[in-house]
Amino acid sequence: MSGKSRRGVKFPHRTNGFVEGRRASFGEAEGSSPVSPTRSRSNLSAVENTVEKQTPEQEQAAEYEKKKQNFITRTFWTFVMIGGFFTALFMGHIYIILVITAIQIVCFKEVIAIASVPSRARQLRSAKSLNWYWLATTMYFLYGETVIYYFKHIVLVDKVLLPLATHHRFISFILYVIGFVFFVASLQAGNYKFQFTQFAWTHMALYLIVVQSHFIMNNVFEGMIWFFLPASLVITNDIFAYICGITFGRTQLIKLSPKKTVEGFVGAWVMTILFGYILTNALMKSQYFICPVTDLGANIFTGLQCEPNPVFLPHTYVLPELLFLPPQYQHLSVTMEPMQIHTLIFASFASLIAPFGGFFASGLKRTFKIKDFGHSIPGHGGMTDRMDCQFIMGFFTFMYYHSFIAVYKANLGSIMELAITGLTAEEQIELVRGMGRYLGNQGILGEDVLSCLDVTLPVKR
Repeated sequence: MSGKSRRGVKFPHRTNGFVEGRRASFGEAEGSSPVSPTRSRSNLSAVENTVEKQTPEQEQAAEYEKKKQNFITRTFWTFVMIGGFFTALFMGHIYIILVITAIQIVCFKEVIAIASVPSRARQLRSAKSLNWYWLATTMYFLYGETVIYYFKHIVLVDKVLLPLATHHRFISFILYVIGFVFFVASLQAGNYKFQFTQFAWTHMALYLIVVQSHFIMNNVFEGMIWFFLPASLVITNDIFAYICGITFGRTQLIKLSPKKTVEGFVGAWVMTILFGYILTNALMKSQYFICPVTDLGANIFTGLQCEPNPVFLPHTYVLPELLFLPPQYQHLSVTMEPMQIHTLIFASFASLIAPFGGFFASGLKRTFKIKDFGHSIPGHGGMTDRMDCQFIMGFFTFMYYHSFIAVYKANLGSIMELAITGLTAEEQIELVRGMGRYLGNQGILGEDVLSCLDVTLPVKR
C-alpha cells in the first residue's frame, strides 16, 4: 500500500491518540485550538509529579485545614441562626410566623429539587411553574384557615374580608381545580411518567412540609411555649445524642444512620427529660410564653395578659394506696404543675419518635444518593436537614395540645360567627338590643348609650 493511501486511512475510534466521542472541554466547545498530545502528556506528568511530591504529612495538613475551615463556617452560621431565631422569638409572634414561612418555602424547594430531572424540567417549563402554583394554593388555604380560626372577631366584621372568609374553602378548592386542569392539559407524549412523578412528588412534599408547618404556626397562636418548648426538646435531644454517642456509644441503632447508637439514643432521652423540666419551669413564669395570641404587636417587652390555662397552675396529686408501704406513707401527696407531666411526654416523643423523621430523611437521601438536601445553610447542608425532626414534633404537639390540654371555651370569634352566619338581620339587631340592656343592667353602659341604641337601631316590623 502506498504512503499516500496509508495517510488516508482513518481509525474509527481514535483521533490523535484520544478516544472519539468523549465530552468536549470548555476550550474545545468554544472553538479554541486543539492541544497537542505531547503537551497534554507533559501537563499530565507534571500534575502526577506534583501529587506524588505531597508527603503524608502534607496531605494530613491539607485535610486538617479543610476540616478547620468547615468547622469555622459551621460554627459561625450556627451562631447566626441562633441569634436570628431568638431575635424573632423576642420581637413577637408575627416574626416567628415569617421565619416558619421562609423555612417551609426553602424546604419545599429542596425536596422537589432532588427528584427533578434538569433536562426534562427545562423542556417542560410548566412542571416548575405548577410546583410553585401548588405551593401558593396550599399556603393560601392553610393560612386562611388559621387567620379565620384565630381572628374571626376581626375578619367577620370587615366588609371586604367577610365574603373571602365565608367562602374561603370553596375559593381554595377552585384554585386547586384550576391547577389540576392546567396539569392535565400540559401532559405531553413521551413525558407522562416524568410529569406524573412530579405531580405525586410535589403533593408528598406539600403534605410532609407545608401541612405540618401549618400546625406549627397554630401552636404559635395557642401560646409561644407550644412552639418553643417542642423545638428546643428536639434540638437538645440531637445534641445529647451526639455527645452520649461519641462518649460511650457502642451498639448501632439503625442501619439508615450508622453513626446512631443505642447508648446515645437512651442517654439523650434521659438528658432531654431533665432539660425539659428545667426549661418548662422557666417558661411558665412568663405570660408572654403561656398566653394565646390576642395582640400581634406584642413582644417580650410588652408581654401578654391572660387567665393562665390550669395546666400551668400548681395541683396536688395524692398518691394511690399501695399494699407494700407502711401506714404512715399511705397518703403521700405531691404538688406540681400538670405541665411538668405533659413535658415528660413531649420529651419522650422528641427522643423516641421524632428522630425517626431524621431516619426517614436519611433513607430518602440514600435513595437519591445525595449527602444533603441542599446548600441553603453554609456548613450545615440544606434547611431540610435541620428541620426533618421538627415537622413531626410540631404536628404531634398540635394534636396532643388539642386532645389533652386545650380548654374549650366559647370565644368572641365563634360567637360572632354563629350570630353573623346563623341569624337574620332582624335577629342580629335584637341581639344587639338584648346585649345593650344586659350591659346596662350590669352598670357597664349608661342610659344615654341605651337611649342612643333604641333611637338608631331600626324597629322590627
